Amino acid sequence: MEYEIIGRTQFYQGKIFNLQKVQVRLPDGREPTYEMVEHPGAVAMIPLDSEGNILFVRQFRAGVGGELLEIPAGTLHAGEDPALCADRELREEIGMAARDMRKLAQFYLAPGYSSELLHIFLAADLYPSSLNMDADEYLHIVPIPVDRAYAMAAAGELHDGKTLAALLLAQPLLQGSAGT
Repeated sequence: MEYEIIGRTQFYQGKIFNLQKVQVRLPDGREPTYEMVEHPGAVAMIPLDSEGNILFVRQFRAGVGGELLEIPAGTLHAGEDPALCADRELREEIGMAARDMRKLAQFYLAPGYSSELLHIFLAADLYPSSLNMDADEYLHIVPIPVDRAYAMAAAGELHDGKTLAALLLAQPLLQGSAGT
């Protein structure tokens, strides 16, 4: 089957993403138009402290009209290396850097309507190294023991998709370190 993108029209340019209408030629010759979110990509990190806690952040999310408990994350700058972005975002959001930053995976967050590619990292051997938070961020750091974080995920107490996916990806590495 062959698909071909035959046109793109941007109808909104935002600070973090753009909105486009994308026209595609399908294998049967039809040419539907899709609405797409053009996003530069993002990173998310599972920061593991020396006591076996994952350092979550609690923050307001306009999309849900309330606060969510999630792992630190942030948007890539144009052309930015994901590992460098992960280091920067970790320092901005929890005031820590990692001597051991291991990439676990990358995946498209919502490929039906967005180009956002999310890079997941495990950040260990943390040490204090802060950068200023973004002006609109009010984050509260919440340390949660690894086994408790997995119990919360299993009980449906975590509602952020990237956090749940990252925990699943990191589980084989974290089970041995924290007895989960």
